[in-house]
Amino acid sequence: MKFYTIMLPALFIGASLFAQNPDSILIRKIYDEALANGHAYKNLEYLCKKIGPRLSGSANAQKSVEWTKKLMEDYGFDNVYLQELMVPVWERGEKEIAYIIEGKTKISVPIAALGGSIASPAQGITAPILEVQNFEELKALGEQVVKGKIIFFNRPFNPKLLNTFSAYGGAVDQRGQGAIEAAKLGAVGVIVRSMSSIVDDFPHTGGMRYQEGVLKIPAAAISTKAANLLSQKLKLRKLPAIQFYFKQSCRTLPDAVSYNVIGEIRGAEKPDGIITVGGHLDSWDLAEGAHDDGTGVMQSVEVLRIFKSLKIKPKHTIRAVMFMNEENGLRGGMKYAEIAKQNNEIHVAAVESDEGGFTPRGFSVENAPQALKHFSKWKPLLAPYRLNELDAGGSGADIGPLRVIPGVVLIGFRPDSQRYFDIHHSSNDVFENVNKRELELGAASMASLIYLIDQYGTK
Repeated sequence: MKFYTIMLPALFIGASLFAQNPDSILIRKIYDEALANGHAYKNLEYLCKKIGPRLSGSANAQKSVEWTKKLMEDYGFDNVYLQELMVPVWERGEKEIAYIIEGKTKISVPIAALGGSIASPAQGITAPILEVQNFEELKALGEQVVKGKIIFFNRPFNPKLLNTFSAYGGAVDQRGQGAIEAAKLGAVGVIVRSMSSIVDDFPHTGGMRYQEGVLKIPAAAISTKAANLLSQKLKLRKLPAIQFYFKQSCRTLPDAVSYNVIGEIRGAEKPDGIITVGGHLDSWDLAEGAHDDGTGVMQSVEVLRIFKSLKIKPKHTIRAVMFMNEENGLRGGMKYAEIAKQNNEIHVAAVESDEGGFTPRGFSVENAPQALKHFSKWKPLLAPYRLNELDAGGSGADIGPLRVIPGVVLIGFRPDSQRYFDIHHSSNDVFENVNKRELELGAASMASLIYLIDQYGTK
């Protein structure tokens, strides 16, 4: 009882002083607006349900360009425009088919062609399959063993890593580079364990690469549950060898015209200084691209809408960018940086949201210790909203090319990472798996940081 008697007055005084801070009052208004009157969730629903998957170069990608442009025009932003670019066009074709062949028994397993892969032969591929964990193990087998086989890359996420993006980074090379390394040794195809820690029957697609001078072979992701089954059978049965069959009909078409979509609120004092906030408008084709990255683009639009609704007149120009082609080319981010450099634009900071619409945890600041030290002064303002993580780290793929702009500070929005790779690049990435309140909290978090940067700079 004495503890409460002593502590309560001090807490009351601290809270009163905090409440009287003009910045804390404004940030509270930002959160109130996002949580009580937010538009991000209903806008995301339209993007997912009325438009759907938005793979670069597709008809749906173009619909999303036209709709987001009109959305920002209807909000009355000061300037809304398109930034033209060329994007790769890849189509999945008919649904993939795959079997584990054990003697006369065929066990159907779910796969998804990796983005950018070639098709299998029309009749599919049947060959013995070899499991490896990494490229070193593959190379140790040698061409004599690998030639004519399908290579099964089965390295899972490291479950000991608390941040699942670190686990993803430790496994994703087998998806991106696996077909190259396997083809060098004569393999006829590649099957890759889905980039996810959850064990289920949903394959996760994602980008892969080929190398000039190395034969192209088809590559597909297999669900984690099927990967475990296949691995178990390979360990139990040595002779006759387990065989694998898969068929996919994907293709690459000529590049097509597409666009970044950009909306601005002009700065009242330093209009030539730009603070960018954005995510990528394109998505993979298996689902609606809700968390990847419908949440990021709708949060970015919401930042500007909140500023306008609260009549916040920023000192700098606040620019929301819907980047195109992050998933299979990054051409939107590269074009944006190219134009910014050509126009000698002054970019103060850029914030990217591309880690899903989950509960906000904070922000990471890329290679800018002075800015990070400056931002740390704002922790008391952000702490009531559980934005406790403000650390050095990566920013985002689309804003990364802005490194060519002197002085720009690159920032990644960091929501909780634990569930993201359960649905990432899979058919589960749908609107129903987005929580309305978490999405709104993320938009408010981004708007709050951008308000503070606008008011007090980056150093």
